Amino acid sequence: MEIIRNKHIELISEIGRIFITEKDLNVLLQNVLNAMPEYFPIARGSINIYIQELDEIRIDVSYGYSEDQAAKGVYKFGEGIIGSVVASGEPVIVPSIFEEPRFLNRTGARMHPGKTEGNIAFICLPIKTEGATIGAISLDLLKNKNDSFDEEFEMLSMISVMIAHAVNSRREMLYREAELREENKQLKLELDPGAIAGTIIGNSHIMKLLYGKIMLVADTDSTVLITGESGTGKELVAEAIHNNSRRKDKPFIRVNIAALSQSLIESELFGHEKGAFTGALIQKKGRFELANGGTIFLDEIGDLNPQSQVHLLRVLQERTIERVGGTQTIPLDVRILAATHQDLDSKIKNGEFRQDLFYRLNVFPVYVPPLRERKTDILLLADHFLEKYSRKMGKSVKRISSDAIDLLMIYHWPGNVRELENCVERAVILTQEDAIRNYHLPPTLQMADKPSPLSGSLDEMTDMFEKEIIIDNLKLSKGNITQAAKTLGTTKRILTYKINKLGIDYKKYF
Repeated sequence: MEIIRNKHIELISEIGRIFITEKDLNVLLQNVLNAMPEYFPIARGSINIYIQELDEIRIDVSYGYSEDQAAKGVYKFGEGIIGSVVASGEPVIVPSIFEEPRFLNRTGARMHPGKTEGNIAFICLPIKTEGATIGAISLDLLKNKNDSFDEEFEMLSMISVMIAHAVNSRREMLYREAELREENKQLKLELDPGAIAGTIIGNSHIMKLLYGKIMLVADTDSTVLITGESGTGKELVAEAIHNNSRRKDKPFIRVNIAALSQSLIESELFGHEKGAFTGALIQKKGRFELANGGTIFLDEIGDLNPQSQVHLLRVLQERTIERVGGTQTIPLDVRILAATHQDLDSKIKNGEFRQDLFYRLNVFPVYVPPLRERKTDILLLADHFLEKYSRKMGKSVKRISSDAIDLLMIYHWPGNVRELENCVERAVILTQEDAIRNYHLPPTLQMADKPSPLSGSLDEMTDMFEKEIIIDNLKLSKGNITQAAKTLGTTKRILTYKINKLGIDYKKYF
């Protein structure tokens, strides 16, 4: 007991010295963690800060984690053990993390039992100030599950009280930094939305809303389901999400489900062991394993067969895979993006797609609009493709003539952006001039129905255009009449009068 008491005194003295001599909050907290392994069998430790305004608990300083692992340690209030400690304000001791179902291992730092470190115990205490829980301190202990944890619990209780004030100050600083990052992100989006999204082109209102969704979800690890018609650019959206995420320097693996052989699809996705089936001459890693640490994009997910849907559901739930013919469970740290042009609701009703898998994939839905809903982007896209293929073919085609522009704007574009790109490429091949003319465009465009002349009185036509403008701004403001009125340079009272007069249901745009 005397030895233990002396050890306690030494540690408390060391931490006290750190508090007195160190003025930088981040360095102070880091030094507190770094001092503890000398006195306890600690493999890893972290000080986790709860930012209530963002509903996030994140690792702020850590010991024994890599930079990437610490960056993944983000939890919602009440999520996992750390989240539950912050939510309840009560400490938790886990004798063996491998036997605790609430343990998420979100950082991916813990090995399976029997590997290298042996058993890992986990102790997590709340950090409180003025009766409120503002974070948690947690340790991975290299101890047997039947050992006593009284010593560590007593010391950690004292340390959590000592660092509460410092953590509270640090929390306020982190919140201000997060606010500035969000403001900076929004400013970049407003100044140059196309550059933020990457290779996606478009300045229409509906595309700006899409860019906002991409930036909102990119910095998370949430699963995203991208929907939209063929040719709208769903793969580009997936690339933009990956390129603006924390995983941007890690693998981005594309898989087109429709292009895979149904008999070999599980081998392609999850890999196989040597001899697993006829022709399996060597062990092969699957696409999920190749994407480990990064992002996997499952295009045409609606074409996945029922058996593979079950296996994918297991991957989403457990974040592990087994190769075909294998027995070893392989842990995964993969962000999953999926896309489809099909109506999955109809496929669910017909029994062709699992509802539970849909819910797992549809955590954050992103809809990519068809080209006919963003016609103001047609010329921007056409000019981009004109420059691209003129350069590629070594031609000097500078512009698109007004008669060709008319055809581009009239056409309904069932093949969307992909069809527009093919049309412009074909036109660049055909033209021998410095411009694309209407006769360089495909016959389908030249036979497109031209809009009939507007009919009705001047008042009727004025009301029609005014209604379209108001609806467009209500969509942009998500039904907020005050914001829409400000954008249109009028008052809320006048805009409300016009909304009622024109029979517009602004609630549809919430």
